[in-house]
Amino acid sequence: MDRVQPSGENYANPKTCFFHVLFKAAALAFYILSALFVNSFVIIFVVTVFLAALDFWVVKNVSGRILVGLRWWNEIDDQGESVWKFECLDQESLARMNKKDSWLFWWTLYLTAVCWIFLGIFSLVRFQADYLLVVGVCLSLSIANIVGFTKCRKDAKKQIQQFATKTIASQFTSSLQSAFSVV
Repeated sequence: MDRVQPSGENYANPKTCFFHVLFKAAALAFYILSALFVNSFVIIFVVTVFLAALDFWVVKNVSGRILVGLRWWNEIDDQGESVWKFECLDQESLARMNKKDSWLFWWTLYLTAVCWIFLGIFSLVRFQADYLLVVGVCLSLSIANIVGFTKCRKDAKKQIQQFATKTIASQFTSSLQSAFSVV
C-alpha cells in the first residue's frame, strides 16, 4: 500500500492542525529556550507543564476527534476499577478522514514523546534532577495520549471487523433463506 500523499491534497482542518502542533512546539521550545532567558526553575516548571497540559487537553478532546475521528477517556466504575472508554466515527466517516491530517496527528504525537525522551536523557547526563521532573511530567502527558489513542485505534479496528463479519453473515443468511424459500 503506497503511503505517499498526493501533492495536491491539503489539510482538511488547518486550524486544528495548527493548534495540534502549536502547544507541543510551545512546550518544547519554552523548555529548551527558557534556560537562556529565565533563571527561575519554578517559572520554567509551571509554564512548561501548563503548555504540556494544554497540549494534552487539545489532543485528547479536540484534535483527536477532528483529525483522526477518535476520542478516549478513563473512568472508575462502581467497584473502583479503571475502565477505558473509546469513541470513534463510523466506518464510512473514518474512510473519509483526510490522510494528511491523520499523518500529522500520529507523527507529531510520537515525535513529541521522542523529543521529551531525548531531553530527559540530556537532563540525566547533566545531573539536573529538577529538570528531569519537568520532562517526566511532560513525557507522562504525552505517553498518556499515545496509549489512549493507540488503544482507541485498536478498538475502532476491532469494531470495524465485527461490523464487517456481522454484515457478511447477515448477507449470507439472507441469501440462504432466499434460496430455500424459492425451492
